Amino acid sequence: MRVKDKIRLDLSGLTEHGPINIAAFGDSVTHGCVGPGEYDYESVYWNRLRRKLNEINPSMPVNAIDAGINGITAKASLGRIERDVLSHHPDLVIVCFGLNDVNGPLDEYLASLETIFRACLCEDRDTVFMTPNMLNTYVAGDTPPEYLSYAAVTAEYQTGGRMDRYMKEACGLAGEMGVTVCDCYSEWKKRAEAEDTTLLLANRINHPVREMHRLFAEKLSDVLLGKV
Repeated sequence: MRVKDKIRLDLSGLTEHGPINIAAFGDSVTHGCVGPGEYDYESVYWNRLRRKLNEINPSMPVNAIDAGINGITAKASLGRIERDVLSHHPDLVIVCFGLNDVNGPLDEYLASLETIFRACLCEDRDTVFMTPNMLNTYVAGDTPPEYLSYAAVTAEYQTGGRMDRYMKEACGLAGEMGVTVCDCYSEWKKRAEAEDTTLLLANRINHPVREMHRLFAEKLSDVLLGKV
């Protein structure tokens, strides 16, 4: 049963089908990282999504599994799909990789996503590929000292088009495989036309400030409920 249908169930439906289980599979943003060495599991997007679904139907429990790991790539996550995601029998899998994968080859990133998508689809789970936020576009003066050298690299990835290319190809792959795309990256690009998006990154590289997790949750909710 799809999440958009399950969220409407009454108590008899809950008895028959059980609660909604969500698994968020990704990197540091999914993990809950904000500033250096700082984690916030209340503000992270999957918890905001959980609360939004509970607002729609307070009698339907919504459980969320945090399967994000700081600094990890899609390729490095292939061996943990069963343990961290599928073993929990999720109704919905949110896949969000790319911020670290952009350091490696594009074909490696796409091949890893394909394996993840295929594993989730074979289990007949609602599967959504959520594109991440933008990287920084310049090295901000208040960038944490330990991140200064990497900030120059990520700024080049963003302004030079590398991140754009990775997201475009990943969305294309998801579409070809029948995986729903929640394109938050494009929303960040729109904001960048009128706003300094580097200042929306808590670590000035790739971790969104708490409030920007609201964008992810709202976009996910709209996609799941068929509002877009």
